[in-house]
Amino acid sequence: MVEVRHQYATVRGHRVFYREAGPREAPALVLLHGFPTSSRMFRHLIPRLADRFRVIAPDHLGFGHSDTPPADTFGYTFDALTDITEALLAEIGVDRYAVYVQDYGAPIAWRLALRAPEAVTAVVSQSGNAYEEGFVPQFWAPLWAYAEDPGPGTEPAVRAALGPDAVRWQYLHGVDRPELVDPDTWTADHRDISRPGNDLAQLALFRDYAANRPLYPRLHTYFRESRVPLLAVWGAGDLIFGPDGARAFARDLPDAEIHLVPGGGHFLLESHLDTVVGHMRDFLGRTLP
Repeated sequence: MVEVRHQYATVRGHRVFYREAGPREAPALVLLHGFPTSSRMFRHLIPRLADRFRVIAPDHLGFGHSDTPPADTFGYTFDALTDITEALLAEIGVDRYAVYVQDYGAPIAWRLALRAPEAVTAVVSQSGNAYEEGFVPQFWAPLWAYAEDPGPGTEPAVRAALGPDAVRWQYLHGVDRPELVDPDTWTADHRDISRPGNDLAQLALFRDYAANRPLYPRLHTYFRESRVPLLAVWGAGDLIFGPDGARAFARDLPDAEIHLVPGGGHFLLESHLDTVVGHMRDFLGRTLP
């Protein structure tokens, strides 16, 4: 049985939770989760990789077991979440690592890479967007409207994303075998984002998401100049970040390995864990020392 260590660190005055497994001397692999979940999404993946890698999966502030400081005392932006992640990695002695990005984890990882390109040894993107082509218009139009003009006319549409039905939809849409998806996933996620005051934190991140798009040209330059090894393994049925977002990596990284998984949705690990693990172990085994 693989031992998964459930740990806390104090980072810039905030209590940050993270899961860790594997030998401390092994190549590091950092798993960065998306909305509306936490490092809980990696609960089955971590033991499948910890024999070969030091796996680290933090909860972002406002998610999971990490602190949720009030939105009027902490500025919830992707820059700020990156600052916390960067400081956590420094605190636990991780200065070179491969990274797995999903949803919100992607803009955090992209900032980390732009700040310290030499630190990132490889990238695994699972619905971790980096291109305009990845945005499914029907899903993103309300968020762009809210980011451009936050107020009573635009907020209700995005606030609905915090409701139980919307959280459940994130897990089940595009999945050919929904009976494989554990209902505890959306139940726990909805409970966590429904903590008092967390709605304001989540709305702040919704508004700030538009700030990720102007980073894309710099990110694409980083891809071309660094030639960082990249694996994109996405659910073909994802209606949040569509398959064109995965294909687009090949424009700047011709050697990118791209796999679209039939019958998979936004949270691919819940229904196609073995497929993802197979691709990751093969890819990381060839690209990491």
